[in-house]
Amino acid sequence: MDQLKIKTNIVYDHLLISDKKIVVEQGGTRSGKTYNIILWIIFEYCTNNKNKVITICRKSFPSLRATVLRDFISILQEYNCYSEKFHNKSNSEYHLFGNLVEFISLDQPQKIRGRKRDLLFINEANELFFEDWQQLIFRTQERIILDFNPSDEYHWIYDKVLTREDCAFFKTTYLDNPFVEDSIKKEIERLRDTDEQYWQIYGLGERSASRSTIFKYTEVNHIPVDADLIAYGMDFGYTNDPTTLVSIYTQDHNLYVKEHLYRTQMNTSEISQFLKDEKLLSNPIYADSAEPRLISELRKMGHNIFSSIKGRDSVNAGIDLLKRYKIHILSSSSNAILEFRNYKWKEDKAGMLTNVPEDKHNHIIDPCRYATYSILSRPNFGKYTLH
Repeated sequence: MDQLKIKTNIVYDHLLISDKKIVVEQGGTRSGKTYNIILWIIFEYCTNNKNKVITICRKSFPSLRATVLRDFISILQEYNCYSEKFHNKSNSEYHLFGNLVEFISLDQPQKIRGRKRDLLFINEANELFFEDWQQLIFRTQERIILDFNPSDEYHWIYDKVLTREDCAFFKTTYLDNPFVEDSIKKEIERLRDTDEQYWQIYGLGERSASRSTIFKYTEVNHIPVDADLIAYGMDFGYTNDPTTLVSIYTQDHNLYVKEHLYRTQMNTSEISQFLKDEKLLSNPIYADSAEPRLISELRKMGHNIFSSIKGRDSVNAGIDLLKRYKIHILSSSSNAILEFRNYKWKEDKAGMLTNVPEDKHNHIIDPCRYATYSILSRPNFGKYTLH
């Protein structure tokens, strides 16, 4: 294959030199991550192995087909390795040098949970949830390759993958790709002056907050002793969704969040007993007004619980109110941290942000809204703080 004079960059070399099971390629735009990973799969892995199953995966099949599958076929054609008879288009499979290369997406659950594979390549891995990752790696026997743009500074990849001892991490930018045209380089470098966040992510290949992330916050080890406890917020769940409880404190323009409860399968009696054990009989609790029966039952059991105040467009109004404060979350409140990290605005089909939050990662967020909007939105807020 050396005679083909394959045009590669440093990403290809990373895969050659690394002996780790997992290789993570983080990079900015036009760094050649995906292209060189495909080159390595074709001209290194597949040429030196037989009877292997290689899975190339992305979140959605339309995205997979328009990017990595198109690049795969294009490379085979460029190096005169493509043959129609080896390409099963209906199953999105290609038989290459005695190996099977399959292209799957997470909207094909039967394939995700299907047969074992030897090599796994996850393209744009930051699109996946941690549960998706687990399903994929459980069935991968040899090597796993991930690539992504670092558009989410709190992504599970950093906590769950890069911390593994069998993981190698590499970072690249457009400057590592000698085949990028000068005109493209200028457009990328224009971001330096026009969009600092995009420049950080797509120019420098550095971690940065996603534009869709709704809240910024800091983790703290304790709540200041002079902070005011304003109220508790509660959200009800049962089978899949947890019942949650938070307390909200304020100090000047700072808002502190403490998680007390995050548990599924709790009936009304168990919720009541938990509140009694926590000595929360007299403290005001604001809960989801869509559950009047549960609230009524808990009041009959002696709890000072109320339906949350809901006005016009109360979800966005609650979000706006929270965003007026500097939010601090106790470092021990792991579920609260996870939700504030992942609570995001929806994107439309064109990838533009909407003003509608995604309906997930909100089991803690919602009771935070209930408590703050029910108290802090009052014009005479101050007389309601608890001591």
